[in-house]
Amino acid sequence: MELLTIVVPCFNEESSVEVFFEEIRKTLKNISFEIIFINDGSTDSTLGNIKKIAESNANVKYISFSRNFGKESALYAGLKNAKGDLVCVMDVDLQDPPKLIPQMINTIENEDCDIVATRRVSRAGEPKIRSSFARLFYKLFNRISKIDLVDGARDYRLMTRQAVDSLLELREYNRFSKGLFQWIGYETKWLEYENIERAAGETSWSFWGLVSYSIEGIIAFTTVPLSISTFFGIIFSFIAFILIIFIVIKNLIFADPVAGWASTMCFILLLGGIQLFSIGILGKYLEKTYTEVKNRPIYIIKESNIKD
Repeated sequence: MELLTIVVPCFNEESSVEVFFEEIRKTLKNISFEIIFINDGSTDSTLGNIKKIAESNANVKYISFSRNFGKESALYAGLKNAKGDLVCVMDVDLQDPPKLIPQMINTIENEDCDIVATRRVSRAGEPKIRSSFARLFYKLFNRISKIDLVDGARDYRLMTRQAVDSLLELREYNRFSKGLFQWIGYETKWLEYENIERAAGETSWSFWGLVSYSIEGIIAFTTVPLSISTFFGIIFSFIAFILIIFIVIKNLIFADPVAGWASTMCFILLLGGIQLFSIGILGKYLEKTYTEVKNRPIYIIKESNIKD
């Protein structure tokens, strides 16, 4: 290995950047490396702190977006500008322990694999409801998708140049990296570690933000929700046909049009709810198609110290 590139997305991480850099420098003192910080439209002093580090360290590069485009866009920008033979993706908050990097490098160089990925074996310190929903997401995703996500998998991983180039060929606007990492294939080795608290600052991910991200991932890698909608449509169409026959016969025999009003309203409300649910699913897929066909850039760079 001649050069290791570390890709680090940052959003409002002013208190973590310098701590992260010092930890990386201490851990990789015998390894040739470069760091690419991607400032994803931070509103605090994140960019200023990155520039301060870059001024005295030639191996520190930065890309600053014109606004917040999201972590997925930041990851893509970092990978696109990575020059290393090996590329490592990690978070700046030190929840991805830098001490694993030498072990990851050794694994790739001495074992037959292209990717060394990491997963948490515990969620200590994380809210229980968040952990429960995370496990539920992995189970649901793996059941309805053609690719399998490893429970507790992190974006933190080391990849060969070939694997990175394969990722860069996937230029879709709506990105879900955990799925893309699995979709490209390649031999992957997994390293496990206990959950680590943030070194500084607070996470920018809210519970509902993670729920939305999970929905994006499901829509990006499976069309099963559309099949579920179709299934409901077929079943309830059949039930409605049977009920029509029942109601016609009942009225011909008993001539009582008022009886059954409550049950009829229940069925109308139920069917209305399922119709809205189905339209909502269809709408999400149409939304993704709409954003893709506009072919807008995945990100816009405002400033950078990376020279072509």
